[in-house]
Amino acid sequence: MAETADCGVTNAAKWKQPAGMKSRQSALKKSSGSRVSLEKVLGITTTGGSTLTSDPNSGLIAYPAGCVIVLLHPETNKQTHIINTSRKTFSAVAFSHDGKHLVTGESGHLPCVRVWEVDGAQVAEVQSHKYGVSCVSFSTNSCYIVSVGFQHDMTVSVWDWRKASIIASNKVSSRVFAISFCQDNSYFVTAGNQHVKFWYLDVSKERRVNSTVPLIGRSGLLGDHKNSVFSGVACGRGLMASNTYCITSSGLLCLLNSSRQLEAWVHLKTTSASCLSITESLVFCGCADGVIRVFNPSNLQYISTVQRPHHLGVNLIDSLPATPGVQFPDTLALTFNSASCQLTCVYSDHSIYVWDIKDVKNTVKTYSALYHSSSVWSVEVYPKLQDPSEACLPTSSFLTCSSDGTIRLWNTRQTDLHSNLLGPDLHVLQDLLRILYVEEAAGKAGVRVLSISPDGQHLAAGDRCGNLRIFALDFLDELVKIKAHDSEVLCLEFSPASTGLKLLASASRDRLIHVFNLEKNCSLEQTLNDHSASVSAVKFTGESPEVRLVSCGADKSIYFQTAEQTSEGLRFSRSHHVVEKTTPNDMDLDWTRSHVAVGCQDRNIRVYNVETGKLKKCLEGSSSDEGALLKVHMDPSGSFLATSCSDKNITILDYESGECVASLFGHSGEFILTCPGRSKTFSAGNDCVFAVCILCSCVFVWRLDSQLSSIMRKRRGFRSTPSAQSLKRLDTR
Repeated sequence: MAETADCGVTNAAKWKQPAGMKSRQSALKKSSGSRVSLEKVLGITTTGGSTLTSDPNSGLIAYPAGCVIVLLHPETNKQTHIINTSRKTFSAVAFSHDGKHLVTGESGHLPCVRVWEVDGAQVAEVQSHKYGVSCVSFSTNSCYIVSVGFQHDMTVSVWDWRKASIIASNKVSSRVFAISFCQDNSYFVTAGNQHVKFWYLDVSKERRVNSTVPLIGRSGLLGDHKNSVFSGVACGRGLMASNTYCITSSGLLCLLNSSRQLEAWVHLKTTSASCLSITESLVFCGCADGVIRVFNPSNLQYISTVQRPHHLGVNLIDSLPATPGVQFPDTLALTFNSASCQLTCVYSDHSIYVWDIKDVKNTVKTYSALYHSSSVWSVEVYPKLQDPSEACLPTSSFLTCSSDGTIRLWNTRQTDLHSNLLGPDLHVLQDLLRILYVEEAAGKAGVRVLSISPDGQHLAAGDRCGNLRIFALDFLDELVKIKAHDSEVLCLEFSPASTGLKLLASASRDRLIHVFNLEKNCSLEQTLNDHSASVSAVKFTGESPEVRLVSCGADKSIYFQTAEQTSEGLRFSRSHHVVEKTTPNDMDLDWTRSHVAVGCQDRNIRVYNVETGKLKKCLEGSSSDEGALLKVHMDPSGSFLATSCSDKNITILDYESGECVASLFGHSGEFILTCPGRSKTFSAGNDCVFAVCILCSCVFVWRLDSQLSSIMRKRRGFRSTPSAQSLKRLDTR
């Protein structure tokens, strides 16, 4: 995997390894599949009622997050996960009525319908659709599964999942949004665009015929509402089992009797409605502006309205009620658990709420989670300081920024939380500590990149309009706002303490690099215009007085700059210029800060000496033959490199040998990643964890196994020894 560069520099693999490190390569022979495990997903990609379900027995909630199904225990805030090995995004999910299995549908070319055990093992699959699966459902007796394809697929199929065979199928000409089985399994109902149809199952006939038989379908008699868009459907339960309930996108709740005729309807007094959930005694209707109406299924009599969630732009540390005129997120999906009397709701801002409905007129929130509602661009882990009393944020905290115009502070292991971060709602917001809203400018909302100062006191944020903001991390107050660039800010970098300077570099799509002096009230120290295209990464390195700056960009250039003190102040001048044959997309420094690893579009990682600008070695950054490297990060010990590729893979490499240690997948699109950076750790104690942030608004937190963590801890300990310092000096040469 590792390829020695033609530059005459000693390869790190030829160095004499210190005692205790000789068994490292043998330790890495362990299967990469068990090297990492998905610990938590902070995000959701539910788009409608077909992508949210709950186990009627245990109260377990299931929803998609890209190529992962999250199984959430709301009482404990614990998650387990099902990862789609086909790497296609989940588009539908449903529990079996006994709670033992899940059925999922996916999007993409030739998607499969898969059946999983709750522990994540796949037990069956069938491929009958061409473009995607919009809805799936188990029959009430859990013997059959119904799947409906996307609009252009136009197929509805019934299959015996234990035999993995399709027993009945037919065409459906309309777009379908929802599906529901009747209580006695004799038929199921689909609802969609000008479409409510009853499909009847002749089980005895289907068992006599080995091939697929046509499904028998009968349209509902909708009268004046035949041209409506039906966004939800549910078959009655208990005494109301012969009825069928539908909801229209215009805000009507309709009741169809056993003859498929529209018997009654009621207006929900809302601008739109999207989802439906039913019990023997209640009908829940999810509407716009966070409204959930509750009706009696026997006569559609109004009972009450469930408490609305937070308003848009909510401040978590402010206990004041919402002022008149504020907006609320729309309700997207509902699922009710009869055993615990809990209603789970997903809203359009990607938030999840669980309501206790024991007293339907006095609902109580038991769980909530507020996730990013748009693409996440950057993740920064709060550093572990030598003096914990100087820390502004709790241990294990990290920050994310997104196109939704927010910066969010997370802590998945809340211990020793600071009182200034706690809000009155934190007892049900177990992961999210703060939401910081960044004002929108020129119609371009979104924060593009974050960076935390080495002393843990300040946060720098660059947005899509070219603005640079600096916040104090103790209360997240904005200290400085600078119109730094003419285009979006792509990277930010604080100078490390070893340089003896307090500088901040910002680089943008406008090809400029600005260097600001934090000791002079963030005044502009210098502007570097060497690049002729977007600057993708910039790094400070060196020790005072030899301070250096390295940058790379879309012009395929890597510039090495050296700082000098002049009468006009600090000035960086070009010392080396390297032009690659392929575009460098990102880079990171090794533990000695004397070499920079550059991730390139051809999926190779090229390691350069910062002082000489010469190529030291080249590593293969991905095992795939497709895509380009997007991000490169070195772990704190300098043992491993993590790379993200546009083919949706993450690869962890041994930095010395180039051997692939682990490969991760499960993401639904291009993504960026971060490892615990210099003097950073993701959790207190001995855990070594890194987070992966993807562009579908979800943040994935993965845990490294104990063996990899042990290697990293031993290497960090070795760095402080005299032999490590001599090795560092040798490496610098």
